[in-house]
Amino acid sequence: MARKVKIQSRSAGPRESRVLVGVTPRQAGWRYVQFSVRQIAARDSWRDRTDAAELCLVLLEGRCRVSWDGVEAEIGPRADVFSAYPHAVYLPRKTAFTVEAIERTVIADCRAPATQSLPARVIPPQDCGFEIRGGGNATRQIVDVIPPSFQAQRLMICEVYTPSGNWSSYPPHKHDKDNPPAEVDLEEVYYYRFKDRDAYGIQRLYGPNDRGDQAVTVRSGDLVLVRDGYHPFVAAHGYDAYYLNVLAGTRRSMAASDDPRYAGFRARWPEPDPRVPVVAPPGR
Repeated sequence: MARKVKIQSRSAGPRESRVLVGVTPRQAGWRYVQFSVRQIAARDSWRDRTDAAELCLVLLEGRCRVSWDGVEAEIGPRADVFSAYPHAVYLPRKTAFTVEAIERTVIADCRAPATQSLPARVIPPQDCGFEIRGGGNATRQIVDVIPPSFQAQRLMICEVYTPSGNWSSYPPHKHDKDNPPAEVDLEEVYYYRFKDRDAYGIQRLYGPNDRGDQAVTVRSGDLVLVRDGYHPFVAAHGYDAYYLNVLAGTRRSMAASDDPRYAGFRARWPEPDPRVPVVAPPGR
């Protein structure tokens, strides 16, 4: 647990195009998840290839056009992650693509190695999921972008909204052992956003018997790498939290095992926090 687990984002002016935060599998010390957040200035563009990976672009802010293989799709607008549901585009391996920013755009670039070439797909807000999970001050909102049922090889992606003062990823759970159907081995990143510059939260990272126990303070733009162990999160009072989860492993499942000391909470959740949903699903 002494390895680097948090990566802070870099600042950028509104007219700059640059990567704000990112990690490769080699930097993370794992096999699958590659992640970055990129700002594209208004009327600028970014061209790239998926090569040997499948890719999902998740719009965090702005409005843009994504084009590939003669197809063009406009995604957005999304003022910020607290204003609306996500827009996304899934692209298969060996695909060249271009993102043109109609206005200043911030986009998450999520990748994992793939041997299959599955169909490209535009994921509009109405196709993203809605779940209220937990209860009381452990209530949070789950927005699935690429759930296990999605036609992808490895990538699984969701957005999570945690109201001020609430716990999330709770009871503490882990997914570092290949023991299906109870648990599967997954790499995971947490990319955080808050509305207020002074906002923060705390993510605890620890193994069985509290091995390697540490608490990490996270602020807007921070990226946390979850290689193994339990990883609950709490939002500071007064500040709603958002995080984007990107997961990948050898199996297409999100099966996880709870810390047995706290697993019993699942069977006796109180009523959900009425502040959820933090962001209303389309049509609601």
